[in-house]
Amino acid sequence: MADYNNPVLRGRTAAADVIDAGLRAYMLRVYNYMLVGLALTGATAWLTATTQFGDLFFQQSFSNGHPVIGLSILGWVALLAPLGLVIFLSARIHAMSAATAQITFLVYAGIMGISLAPILLLYTGESIAQTFFITSATFGALSLWGYTTKRDLTGFGSFLFMGLIGIIIAMVVNYFLKSSAMAFAISIIGVLVFTGLTAYDTQKIKEMYVANDDGTATGKKAIMGALSLYLDFVNLFLMLLRLFGNRR
Repeated sequence: MADYNNPVLRGRTAAADVIDAGLRAYMLRVYNYMLVGLALTGATAWLTATTQFGDLFFQQSFSNGHPVIGLSILGWVALLAPLGLVIFLSARIHAMSAATAQITFLVYAGIMGISLAPILLLYTGESIAQTFFITSATFGALSLWGYTTKRDLTGFGSFLFMGLIGIIIAMVVNYFLKSSAMAFAISIIGVLVFTGLTAYDTQKIKEMYVANDDGTATGKKAIMGALSLYLDFVNLFLMLLRLFGNRR
């Protein structure tokens, strides 16, 4: 009873409850931004792949009965533009309003859909759907673990970042080598890296709010958190699709 009537203890409990409620609302906002981005990417990819709009970005031909995608100049722009937008958003978000950051994120998600449209022509619809559900389940489990675990994942950050850099370098090299064995190895390592990044980024987003629990984290920082998880999801999906997807 003494503890129950302790005003200091009651104050700490009330403060913890406020942080928990705010954190849940903040994380829900992050996930909502991410889901809106994924939905926009999917819709844009479908529109680009199934209408004449896609003719502006790529041309489809066939070799030995298999589809081959050739990119136009606009196609290369759409392929490279997301990288530029990520760098721009990361570098300039501190100077943006929340509304501008949201618009930039949505533009990024839309252009990403254009760049991903060819996979709808290269892979069967069934394998894309199956891989999407596998990715969703894996992402959800790892993100939940990253949110709830008491283990500090900070030490994995540099290791995962080095793995990501290695994947990028290997993909550039394999663009010229065209080695199927190397592509398989890249996909395996990529799945491991992006599953790890999903848990790591979720914990980092959570800790970012706890360290800024005065309400400032619910705007632009939520968008940056959504962007991190969006990238983890999309890249995990692409790696799994390369492993398990059935080409047309």
